[in-house]
Amino acid sequence: QVQLVESGGGSVQSGGSLRLSCAASGSTYSTMGWFRQAPGKEREGVASINSAGLPCYTDSVKGRFTISQDNAKNTVYLQMNGLKPEDTAIYYCAADGPKYSYCWGPHLFRLSYFGYWGQGTQVTVSS
Repeated sequence: QVQLVESGGGSVQSGGSLRLSCAASGSTYSTMGWFRQAPGKEREGVASINSAGLPCYTDSVKGRFTISQDNAKNTVYLQMNGLKPEDTAIYYCAADGPKYSYCWGPHLFRLSYFGYWGQGTQVTVSS
């Protein structure tokens, strides 16, 4: 049974930081990703990382968020700095994403490209 377990969410003030973790069990995946869904909005891609460690980011988080992975632990991290109220959302980890050698742009984060999803962790940023 494949499991993705997120942790590290919480409440912070604007400008603060959080580090999300996603522990994967069952297999090793070529591409992992982080997505988020704010109330009343569609789920959107935030960041991805492929097996070679190449990160890709959506424009709104570039320079503030960093995705990384520890292959020995089958764990992916999302370091979030400079948080803004508009970053408030449930953050989801995803696995088994598309293979890529360069960042395609927004199409890389198509939800159907990722085969497995975690349950999500809440991130709330207050102004």
